[in-house]
Amino acid sequence: MRAALLALGLIIGLARIAAGFTVEEEVTFPATGAGVRELAILSTTDTAVMRPLIEAFQARNPDVIIRYTVANSQEVFAAINGEGLEFDLVISSAMDLQMKLANDGFAAAYRSGPTAVLPGWAHWQDRLFAFAQENVVLIASRRGLADLPLPQTRRDLIEMLRDHPDRFEGRIGTYDPELSGAGYLFATQDARQSDSFWRLAEVMGGLTPRLYTSSNEMITDLKQGRLVIAYNVLGSYAGPRLNGDADATVIELEDHTLTLLRTGLVPTHARNPVLGGAFLDFLLGAEGRGLLRDKAGLPPIDETALASGPHLRPMRLDPGLLVFLDAIKRRGFLEEWSSALNRD
Repeated sequence: MRAALLALGLIIGLARIAAGFTVEEEVTFPATGAGVRELAILSTTDTAVMRPLIEAFQARNPDVIIRYTVANSQEVFAAINGEGLEFDLVISSAMDLQMKLANDGFAAAYRSGPTAVLPGWAHWQDRLFAFAQENVVLIASRRGLADLPLPQTRRDLIEMLRDHPDRFEGRIGTYDPELSGAGYLFATQDARQSDSFWRLAEVMGGLTPRLYTSSNEMITDLKQGRLVIAYNVLGSYAGPRLNGDADATVIELEDHTLTLLRTGLVPTHARNPVLGGAFLDFLLGAEGRGLLRDKAGLPPIDETALASGPHLRPMRLDPGLLVFLDAIKRRGFLEEWSSALNRD
């Protein structure tokens, strides 16, 4: 019966939302108790990743139906900014788009015990809250590198690509910042950290790189031998999928490794903002943090971990994230990127 209800909820939910924006997945988790309340979550995070947290939250709150909708980061932004759809919590890995929603008045103020203890860099004006920190890494195939040493910095990587072009021709993967919100965020933040980003882009551009819209696609192609390296991959996806793989390795570059903050906000037009805040508190609490780490593969907010890695560069939740969302700056950045990759 539970499976039938879940399937019915999925069909009805997709029919209801499909006209408004493009949905990748929607699953309804039925309540197990009486006095039903509904919590609607819009997210860029796959259902399979969040399922353990959803089910644990429902174990504490058996009267809550959870409708969990997955879309890409730009669709999530448009659903709240343009469509005004009624979700109670919005979760996204696109920090810049989340910041714009919060800055433009689409996020309600929310305060609680769990949000109050977040470090300053992990929240913004009681409207936007980070619950996971994920390093953006390089992944490499030892077999594909053969006798070459693993690069430890971008300078190492640039020199390796320049000195051995035949080995890497058509076998480098990275995000396409024109099509991927995460890819655009990583590229712009990389460029802010160091000029080496542009030198690396030029070298990769001469080697016919493969461009992607997701980390999982890059990981799959590396595992199947189509790539030797993939640059700017989410470590939270790479770690679990490459764990135990004798060929693949995950590298945090020592000159700098970006750290993404996965965030949540309660929209101003939420139907059940109290439930949205309750789920956010659950993610930030002790049980949620443990499930994030052990079941979802998403490292929870941890200042100690950042302090122990001086190469880590957390992308702060501040209006600086909005700079490259300006239409003129975005167009200029993408034109420079296309030129660097010889795509003009």
